[in-house]
Amino acid sequence: MIPLMMAQTGVENSIKKVGGKEEIRLFLASLGFVPGSHITIISEIAGNVIVNIKESRIAISREMAEKIMV
Repeated sequence: MIPLMMAQTGVENSIKKVGGKEEIRLFLASLGFVPGSHITIISEIAGNVIVNIKESRIAISREMAEKIMV
């Protein structure tokens, strides 16, 4: 397992675990970031990432991306 920030851009990965405080985990889960979901980094801008998950593009901060293990 590696943090999402270390994954390659354009390569589809599967979420293994979402860490952090419960409120952060619940927020990410509401956006579709749950174990078993497939996720692809579209681009990285100033440390923040734009990801493709469940056919949606979502921008998340570097701090949140570091809590998502793929």
